Amino acid sequence: MDRKKLILEAAAKSFSLFGYKATTMDQVAKLANVGKGTIYTFFKTKEELFDDIINSLIADIRFEVESVLDETSTILDNVNNVLVRIHAFRESHQLTIKLIQEERDMGTQTVVEAMQRVEQSIIQYMKGIIQKAIDKGEIKDCDPEVTAFVMLKMYFSLVIDWQRNHPPLKKEEIAKLFELYLLKGLLA
Repeated sequence: MDRKKLILEAAAKSFSLFGYKATTMDQVAKLANVGKGTIYTFFKTKEELFDDIINSLIADIRFEVESVLDETSTILDNVNNVLVRIHAFRESHQLTIKLIQEERDMGTQTVVEAMQRVEQSIIQYMKGIIQKAIDKGEIKDCDPEVTAFVMLKMYFSLVIDWQRNHPPLKKEEIAKLFELYLLKGLLA
């Protein structure tokens, strides 16, 4: 097997188990069954190695998003399907779970910046979906990036924040709320 690939797999495993802050190059070397010097032939620093892992994470999320898009569906269905898939990915992907936890509990700056990059990549992808809907006349002209940001934040607030004090909302209920608040608006 390619040594660089072994190192990346070992690093992803270590970051998933211990988080960014607690992962050391020694741990990665041990998990990859290579000498620490071998790691440095591919990656100058832990930050560079982590950056490569985050790039891979973003590519995985993009793949997940593309798997649920349907050009014949409405903007509401596409956005809802994308957000549901992203949430499911976040809830089941061990590295993402650990990074969200580290960001929340420790505020490790490198992790905060990485998670902002991940979020920004999701927003940019959704921006494209929204722009297509504008171009097709499916929704009013709006700032697609701001709209994508609002949709992402609203979705995670309804899924994560809401259920702290209320019963969880069903996927269909969230879709109806999106339609009411974002697509139809509250004006009668």
